[in-house]
Amino acid sequence: MDLSIAIVSWNVKELLADCLASVYASLEGNATEYEVLVVDNASSDGSADMVRERFPQTPLMANADNKGFAAANNQAMARSRGRYVVLLNPDTVLRDNALGIMLRFMDDAPSAGMAGPRLVYGDGSFQHSAFGFPSLAQVFFDFFPVHYRLLESRLNGRYPRSLYASGRPFAVDHPLGACMVVRREVIEQVGRLDEQFFMYCEEVDWAIRIKRAGWGVYCVPAAEVVHYAGQSTRQFRDEMFVALWRSRFRLFAKHYGTLYNWAVRRIVRAGLRYEEGRARRQAEADLIPEEELVGRLAAYQRVRQMTYG
Repeated sequence: MDLSIAIVSWNVKELLADCLASVYASLEGNATEYEVLVVDNASSDGSADMVRERFPQTPLMANADNKGFAAANNQAMARSRGRYVVLLNPDTVLRDNALGIMLRFMDDAPSAGMAGPRLVYGDGSFQHSAFGFPSLAQVFFDFFPVHYRLLESRLNGRYPRSLYASGRPFAVDHPLGACMVVRREVIEQVGRLDEQFFMYCEEVDWAIRIKRAGWGVYCVPAAEVVHYAGQSTRQFRDEMFVALWRSRFRLFAKHYGTLYNWAVRRIVRAGLRYEEGRARRQAEADLIPEEELVGRLAAYQRVRQMTYG
């Protein structure tokens, strides 16, 4: 089989339906032999029933509890049979022959272990689709205001828009996890996703392991995918902030040195103090309700405690 497409969903029923429809439309009439595998992480919005009713040709694994993004994708990969595996978020819609373009690139570039498409927002506007591996500068920019040109620069892990506009594949550190294709032999060599990452950073960890094993990682901008961005995670904003930093600290501890980990914790502590002050000022000016302030401060405190771990 050429291609296995794994989609992990949590409480985004209509987006999942649009995603699946786009997958089947993209591959209709294509000579590619493929399978689509859906893992539902205990959604409460009827997502699993929707798949059964509207896409009965789709194998469905309905989990009794939320196993997290990495573990659920590993479920699908364990069952998959394709030469290539595509991990696809449910808040995406494929445009035209996006999958075919990525597969053709992988076939033509035998040293490529992983690749991602060009992502755009729902209105068609530009979205960064690939990033440099996390740096101290990127962590600093997460908290402190800087000029937008710095935020859009390589210093912040962004690749120039001209590379996307060229339409030609270019090497990257890692694609955004919304859509990425990985070669079967790469998965067998480096292993599947690290399930200690419940959410966030699992694709960064995977790309680090893939590159260290000698494989290339690329963005293929001729393949275009609409990404609505964060539709599941935004449902619990404070919890997701904590989850993000829990995963980042795990990534840093796993792949970065002692000095980096020492420095990053001090940057985060300073950043949290800044964010706490900003949140209090917003509450005093009635820009955010008291309930939101309490939630933010509690999340900041939970992350601060991680910096002493």
